[in-house]
Amino acid sequence: MKIINTIPSQCFLGEGPLWIAKLGCFFWVDIEKGNLHRYNLATEQLEIRHFPNRLAVVLEGQNGKLILGLDRKLVRYDWDTQDIEELCQVELELTLHRFNDGKIDPQGRIWIGTLSRLFTEGAGSLYRIGTDLKPQIQLQNLTISNGMAWTADQRTYYFIDTPTKKIQEFAFDPESGGIQFRRIAVEILEGLGFPDGMCIDREGMLWVAHYGGSGVYRWNPETGKLLDKIELPVPHVTSCCFGGENMDLMLITTAQENLTGDDLEKYPQSGNVFLVNVEVGGLESNRAEI
Repeated sequence: MKIINTIPSQCFLGEGPLWIAKLGCFFWVDIEKGNLHRYNLATEQLEIRHFPNRLAVVLEGQNGKLILGLDRKLVRYDWDTQDIEELCQVELELTLHRFNDGKIDPQGRIWIGTLSRLFTEGAGSLYRIGTDLKPQIQLQNLTISNGMAWTADQRTYYFIDTPTKKIQEFAFDPESGGIQFRRIAVEILEGLGFPDGMCIDREGMLWVAHYGGSGVYRWNPETGKLLDKIELPVPHVTSCCFGGENMDLMLITTAQENLTGDDLEKYPQSGNVFLVNVEVGGLESNRAEI
């Protein structure tokens, strides 16, 4: 595995990569700058849209629309017309809170977490949002609600609360969307940074971006063993997703936050986005039913 392209997006906090096959485009966000990036894989054209909010997540909605997490609101966004339609809100009274990572389950429900911008321990929650647009709390007492993934058989859900340095495994009920804790699947070893965004490949292995760990690590959730690593020339690696025609390209986001001027001189590619060919590809992400 090696880097085949570097996209110089210079994000302060790049996150939430997404591949939409019918558009042939990758999307990602810069949370703190409020920027939404769209990169056309065929033409290598990069477009950026700015929002006067912290933009935590971009997801695929119905009829070519995008679902965005702006601060603590979910909105529907039309890239062509730039129309925004508010869908729902959470934690309105908690002005220091914002959304963090989000994904769509195989049935089209949105799963999205919150955190305090002060990173207050236990302040965040994980929500499930269906077609009724009523957010339902699934997990509480989270600090940095982060990466998540579902197995191909839709019976297992993986979740990361970053400071715990653990990947939790839950039983997942596809029909109800209910989850029940099973076990800790992976414990991140000292010196490897903190687990951030995550995706799952066709073999059921978990690819996890390690913040402070200079790469994306491939973990076996059955054994808890580290299998592989994509080494990157930056310390803070934030998230990853599969894409491309054969779903064997991985787009990886990174961050400049928490780096000093000296750090940025040493790691000038921090905040850029990297494309890497992988031997085992992934599955297409799910589309929201909303």
